[in-house]
Amino acid sequence: MAEDLVLDTAIRDWVLIPLSVVMVLIGVLRYFVSKLMRSSQLPDAKALKEGQVIIRARNLKSGANFIPSKSFRARRVYFTNEENGLLYVPKDQAQNAQAQMFSDPNMAMDMMKKNLSMLIPQSLTFAWVNFFFSGFVAAKIPFPLTQRFRAMLQNGIDLSTVDVSYVSSRSWYFLNLFGLRGLFSLILGEENAMDDTQRMMQMGGFGFDAARSLAVEKDSLDIIQHDWALPKMEQRAEEVLRKLLR
Repeated sequence: MAEDLVLDTAIRDWVLIPLSVVMVLIGVLRYFVSKLMRSSQLPDAKALKEGQVIIRARNLKSGANFIPSKSFRARRVYFTNEENGLLYVPKDQAQNAQAQMFSDPNMAMDMMKKNLSMLIPQSLTFAWVNFFFSGFVAAKIPFPLTQRFRAMLQNGIDLSTVDVSYVSSRSWYFLNLFGLRGLFSLILGEENAMDDTQRMMQMGGFGFDAARSLAVEKDSLDIIQHDWALPKMEQRAEEVLRKLLR
């Protein structure tokens, strides 16, 4: 049977609150450091153009049913024509993102800076938490949980008799690491509040693969089935106006 613990208020004052404050400060500091380390090189005009083409193609897909069939077919040919379509990329000109990264040293350097700004602060913070606060029961969640959450919430505590709702200091560190996006969106703004989960997912990537994205959008436009959602809308609008003017 799980045991109920009485948490000392000193743990709240010297473990729980300091951990939370330090995690927030490190997140804000890392944002400004990565901003200073960011390359001042102007964006590539070709990459910007390809990104805008992809956005326009997606807008066409989302609003396809609100334009007549003839207009949609004309726009689709404009994007997907294999002679001069905006989304068509010849095979000899296609270059994957990994090859582009190795051919552009600035891109590789920017990725290295981003990864270092992520890895170094979090490694040092985790070592600090593991050295000074290892084994502490820092908080208690105010609702019951199943045993599946024990490994996530009680990392560093090898006691199966403790209730699952108690959170260890090490687990509190990870909860803050992956769950502070809402707070960072208030402090830094929504577009600058990427959480560490997304950063970790991007660390293994090689950037924006324009050729692959263009090909995906081209295939999506080729197979889309147009179904005009506004048939005879002009006649209906005319009838409504006539009734109102009577």
